[in-house]
Amino acid sequence: MCVTLSAMKRISIHRGIAAALLALIISACAAPPSPLMEDSEFPLPAAKEVFSVGYRTIKDRYIEKIMPGDFAIEGLRGLATIDPALSLTREDDEIVIKFSEEIVQRFDAPKIDDADGWAELTVNISAIARQNSAALKKADMETIYEAVFDGILSNLDIYSRYAGAAEAKKNRAKRSGFGGVGIRFRVAEGKALITFIMPETPAAESGLKKGDTIINIDGVDIKGLTQDDIGEMLRGPINSHVNIKVARKKVESELEFDVERAHIVPDTVTYGTDDGVVFLKISSFNQDTSRSVLSKLKKAHQELGASMKGVILDMRGNPGGLLKQSIRVADLFLTQGQISETRGRHPDSLQNYTGGGLDMAYGKPVAVVLDNKSASAAEVTAAALQDRGRAVVVGTSSFGKGTVQTVVRLPNNGEVTLTWSRLIAPSGYTIHGLGIFPTVCTSGIDAKDSDGGWNEKKIAEKILLERVRTAAVLENWRLTPFQDKKKRQELRAYCPPERRKTAIDVNIAKILLNDAVLYARTLNMSASAAAAQ
Repeated sequence: MCVTLSAMKRISIHRGIAAALLALIISACAAPPSPLMEDSEFPLPAAKEVFSVGYRTIKDRYIEKIMPGDFAIEGLRGLATIDPALSLTREDDEIVIKFSEEIVQRFDAPKIDDADGWAELTVNISAIARQNSAALKKADMETIYEAVFDGILSNLDIYSRYAGAAEAKKNRAKRSGFGGVGIRFRVAEGKALITFIMPETPAAESGLKKGDTIINIDGVDIKGLTQDDIGEMLRGPINSHVNIKVARKKVESELEFDVERAHIVPDTVTYGTDDGVVFLKISSFNQDTSRSVLSKLKKAHQELGASMKGVILDMRGNPGGLLKQSIRVADLFLTQGQISETRGRHPDSLQNYTGGGLDMAYGKPVAVVLDNKSASAAEVTAAALQDRGRAVVVGTSSFGKGTVQTVVRLPNNGEVTLTWSRLIAPSGYTIHGLGIFPTVCTSGIDAKDSDGGWNEKKIAEKILLERVRTAAVLENWRLTPFQDKKKRQELRAYCPPERRKTAIDVNIAKILLNDAVLYARTLNMSASAAAAQ
């Protein structure tokens, strides 16, 4: 039976004996901690290592100062997405664990900045939770990692996120390439139809063709398999071999190909020319984008020579990608000067990028086409070329995703993607939340407008009529501080963001490149505003 403190005060005994007796009583009355049982499905040392690396990364690199003691609780509360009966509260220096409102354990809270201490606490609480919850007991380690890290990162910003080992593997393949054969295919009605053969890849060299239907891979019938399943079968270590059987139209028997896998980096740049104008459609920025742009610019010079009139960089729908690739693409059109700057809290996030290459368009006019899906790295390239007076921007206000994320690989091969800096345009404005303002706004323009579409005269009239407003908006665009969110949203309304898929945006850019006087006048509007800053 436990004696109350008030009862103790009424007991008249020696102070030393009373203190010892009081300690024994308190110890006897406290609920004994639940032992951490061995759990082969959730090994504590491995889990602690993952959480320690993750917590130290967030503490050291996130753009705003945040401590493990601030964010780890939110991560632990994420376990409730697996079992809603679990709840956590903080009472002074203790973390209280409850199931269905009944206390099952109390833990001492580590110091607010102790990443390893909070990682160990996370592991211990997860272990206790698994002992008290059938749902959590069934959850594998990856499910628990996802619940905790999602609970933390979702409270930071929409671009910080966690990817488990399987998803992270796919992300790395998009950024850096993968071992594969170089085909694209689509699964429909249980069949895998090859829709594209990438040039200069093992698939192209082997004789596989667009329109072939994949039947068997390495002796396995692919009928009923998903797109992801087939993709995984085609991928593998570089220089390894894969056997592919296909059916081909007008060929009676099945065809068999032994293909040696190679390092495949998806081509993000599409090339075309029309009447001396070079079209480069950049879908995203991976590790090969700048090389691909350079290759296609060289090809244009070989094909067109002195008849080359200019270049259109179409980045509509481009969500971004690798920052350094966007810097290199901008540098292909510049010779010197500022390209971009990044500012964050971590010393490594403070970067200044300047041009130092050769203008591979050799001074020819350049137009950049954007829409509301043009984001991040695409906005970096556009801002650099606009602010430096190297390109006219056509389209609508861009997305306004002007933050940089660092990707850190965790010991479980998952990844934490963390916002750690903001992008600054050459003229000094912060891109995030604002985007890029086009010199020629196409918001609201319909290709079916009267007069059979847009021509040189109509474009010239539009530019002349709006030149004063455009110059004023550009000036305010570059002067309005990052903290003035309301004013920045008002500025975006001058050319409302739209998803633009019609050809008219590119056609307007082409009209500008074909009219030297009109192009120069339009270019001067944005360049003068930038120079004034």
